[in-house]
Amino acid sequence: MYQKAISFAGAGRVAEALCIALFYAGFRIDKIASETKGSGKLLADACKAAWSSDLYFGDSTEIVIVAVPDHRLKSVLGNLKCAPGTLVVHTAGSFGLDIFPEHIKRKGIFYPLQTFSKGRKVNFTDLPFLLESSDDESSEILRELVESIHGAVHFVDTEHRRMLHLAAVFICNFTNHMLTMGKEAALKAGYSFDLLVPLLKETISKAIDSGPENSQTGPAVRHDQNTIEKHLELLSFSPELQKIYNELTKSIIEYYRK
Repeated sequence: MYQKAISFAGAGRVAEALCIALFYAGFRIDKIASETKGSGKLLADACKAAWSSDLYFGDSTEIVIVAVPDHRLKSVLGNLKCAPGTLVVHTAGSFGLDIFPEHIKRKGIFYPLQTFSKGRKVNFTDLPFLLESSDDESSEILRELVESIHGAVHFVDTEHRRMLHLAAVFICNFTNHMLTMGKEAALKAGYSFDLLVPLLKETISKAIDSGPENSQTGPAVRHDQNTIEKHLELLSFSPELQKIYNELTKSIIEYYRK
């Protein structure tokens, strides 16, 4: 059992995953603060913690993890009240220490480089955590949190973390959108997404094994203009998809021309 008591501001996907993981790692969860009682109380009960709608954290809380949507982060931090010695950290990849108000003296970033969804359990083993803090003691506390759930510790400054967050958008969000568009095209042919799964698995596996830059195939890298034009004709049902296909094709051609 770890001695430090942790509280959370937020009860969404990231808060839930981190809270459950740290609770089972042996930390005491003191309080879950969230606007929505339903999800907040449910998470609090799962971790034997108290729930409240206010952002006041008493002396019993030593660490507050703020896991809220980016657009609410500044407001939540501004309204948060805690003891002077409490370490307050946020989980946002695109914000630094400068978002903290003056009254929070001990501060840090506790950013897990992963995608989180309701109902899916995240394996934290070797998962990269990009950390930053205001002082050495806080850095060691953040290291302890990550190591307790078997994550991988990386101390990264704000500028480089923002670039890694951007990389994650390409790797995760944009890739997922392309999969959605591919699924829609398959459905137009009368086939389900399942038909594409072996291709998807091999694409990802090959990118991991050989590097994505060494794994590109398809009409763009071959400069197969005939196939490209036929594809654009097939996409006549969606000018938006035509635009995306055309821009990505040009990007691939330019990348490998270099």
